[in-house]
Amino acid sequence: MSDAKTKLCCLIGNPVDHSLSPQMFNHGFQCLKLNFAYVACRVTDVQKALEGIRALQIVGINVTIPHKVSVLKYVDRIDSQAREIGAANIIINKNGKLIASNSDWIGAVRALREKTTLRNKKIAVIGAGGAARAIIYGLKKNGADVSIWNRTIKGAQKLVKEFSLQKAYELNNRMDFSTFDIIINATAIGMTPRVDLSPIPASAIFPHHIIFDIVYTPSETKLLKMAKEKGATPIFGYKMLLYGGAASFEAFTGRKAPVVAMEKSLRNYD
Repeated sequence: MSDAKTKLCCLIGNPVDHSLSPQMFNHGFQCLKLNFAYVACRVTDVQKALEGIRALQIVGINVTIPHKVSVLKYVDRIDSQAREIGAANIIINKNGKLIASNSDWIGAVRALREKTTLRNKKIAVIGAGGAARAIIYGLKKNGADVSIWNRTIKGAQKLVKEFSLQKAYELNNRMDFSTFDIIINATAIGMTPRVDLSPIPASAIFPHHIIFDIVYTPSETKLLKMAKEKGATPIFGYKMLLYGGAASFEAFTGRKAPVVAMEKSLRNYD
């Protein structure tokens, strides 16, 4: 039960109604008997939101779409990883000073490593937003060969230059992923309520592919359904949420995250 000594953490983004972070974090707090609480807040004005976070002495903040890049303009310090990525999903409030960090890349890499190694793998990343930036950072850090697809070629080319990627492509119906090992959807395409959408057609998927969709509501997106139908290996988006969230949990509390318990809280959520 919350009281005057409860330490508050929150998620800021737009939308946030779909988020499973509150149930995951609050279950973790309860397991360790920590006097913390976590809420999701729909935010349109990032600057004002961070002013409120300082004023309310909220201790830990997660950031989701569409604010992972813009939030960097309003913090007091950016750690080396968030600076290199160019996006943040964690903000720690230390005595009114906001420090930005990034654990998205940790979540993505750990989820992928449950299925495969990454060194020298040919990987196609779809999207050029904050999540894509973090995933690309993690893939490059682990020796993968990365190319990027995006709705606008300009956005893809920007990341090719920043991260020294292989090549940039524009999303269309003639995409050829046959020579790639892994395809990662780092966009919100297919997220509730637009569950009928997929960033790529079924014809682009082959049995040798590992298909990783960072969308986790619904748990099995259209992209992952197509992957299973084509004999490819699916990786569910909640895995990235779980492992990235565990790193956030530890940054907020200073305690080892109860990952098994947190994962149980994410199952059967559709």
